[in-house]
Amino acid sequence: MAICDLTYDELLFENVQLKSELTNLRRLIFGQKRERFVPASSSEQLSLVQPPFNIAKPKTEQITYTRKKASSKRTPHGRCKLPGHLPRRKILIEPESDVTGLKKIGEEITEELEYGPGTMYVVQYIRSKYAKPDSSGVLIGHLPHRPIDKAIAGPGLLSHILISKFVDHIPLNRQLQQFKRQDVRIPASTINGWLKATCDLLIPLERRLRAETLQGDYLQADETTVKVQDRHKKGKTHNGYFWLYHNLDRRLLFYDYRAGRGRDGPSTILKDFNGYLQTDGYRGYDEITRKNVLVRLGCMAHARRKFYEAKDHNPEHAEWMLKKISQLYDLERYARKSKFTVKERFELRDQYARPILDAIKSWLDSEIVNISARTDLGVAITYMINQWLRLNNYLLDGRLEIDNNLIENSVRPVTLGRKNWLFAGSHDSARQSALVYSLVGTAKLNNIEPWKYLKDVLTRINDHPMKEINHLLPQNWKPIDGYL
Repeated sequence: MAICDLTYDELLFENVQLKSELTNLRRLIFGQKRERFVPASSSEQLSLVQPPFNIAKPKTEQITYTRKKASSKRTPHGRCKLPGHLPRRKILIEPESDVTGLKKIGEEITEELEYGPGTMYVVQYIRSKYAKPDSSGVLIGHLPHRPIDKAIAGPGLLSHILISKFVDHIPLNRQLQQFKRQDVRIPASTINGWLKATCDLLIPLERRLRAETLQGDYLQADETTVKVQDRHKKGKTHNGYFWLYHNLDRRLLFYDYRAGRGRDGPSTILKDFNGYLQTDGYRGYDEITRKNVLVRLGCMAHARRKFYEAKDHNPEHAEWMLKKISQLYDLERYARKSKFTVKERFELRDQYARPILDAIKSWLDSEIVNISARTDLGVAITYMINQWLRLNNYLLDGRLEIDNNLIENSVRPVTLGRKNWLFAGSHDSARQSALVYSLVGTAKLNNIEPWKYLKDVLTRINDHPMKEINHLLPQNWKPIDGYL
């Protein structure tokens, strides 16, 4: 349709829509990311529901920085000899049998490249060799199990590689450049092989973590994209998805990689789960909700975001709603600051949050007939009405959260990481990433230093009984005394 065929009202509405899109794009590129609404002070009449407390607004500051883009150069192929200038820490291993009267005929030296924070060193396992009497053979001490058989990488170095990539967001090619600065040259194919072999070693832990995460009756779920190289389309990437599941009561986090955003992901993972499930408004969870005994919880932060986006074009209406939602969050902050019990939190919400929500619902019902559903404000109102029961369900139990922000915080490492490593090399690589994110994410929730945790696990896992593998999960892990 030509512009001249449009009426004045249609042109005016299209102009408003374009301005709204432009404002949102500018906010995404240049604006602040926080969405918490702080109303300006005024002499307006106080709210009908005023909690009997005051909460000071926290001070904030914006910090920016710049960085240089690292250049990528191909590293030489082939296995490298460990540099002689690196310090050697010698571990002497004697045979388990009695060597009294035996003649020592030499030593078998096995070297592995090890890593400690800020330095690299070589561990030498020196195994004394003894000739048995009457030329009946040679006696030598047993080499301890290592994470990757016949590899020169020790558990500390393997842990460092994983943590650097998935916690510090340093791609493998940049890590190789860091090693090169210490005159240690490792081929790219070698470090990729180490990464795959290490993840394969941790698969039993991932499976057990998944099972324990799904135990209980309260989960938060969310999803985020990851670009994956498509071998069938040269130069193009495929949009894969990380699905996250957060068990708040047990402080567990599990990442599940899927090639798409279809309902198969949550339907498979959550097929035996019953209880409270907190998500955004994505319909991919609807099928599992119909099949299982689930109580769906919504996310107030998602509802608030839509009104925040509408406040530049409908300030009076949007700011009224933002003030009401701000009151709900004031209650949540007060409960956390006061360290309320589950019962006290439930009673606080029942007394103060419920009247605020009733006022919001009355406002929504009256405004929905006056606001066009095609405007930003109309979209916000429609979303909130459609999600209303789920947004109110957090009142059912003091354990429940008002929003999905805790699991969305767990998405940030993926968001930061993909800005650096850009894409996964294959679907298998994306699954490996999900495995590591699960373990280090759970370690973070349990205040465990991830490098120490992974180094200890990689040292012990080959000798650890499989029936007791849950002892090595982050929430159950205890280091060997004096080892770390």
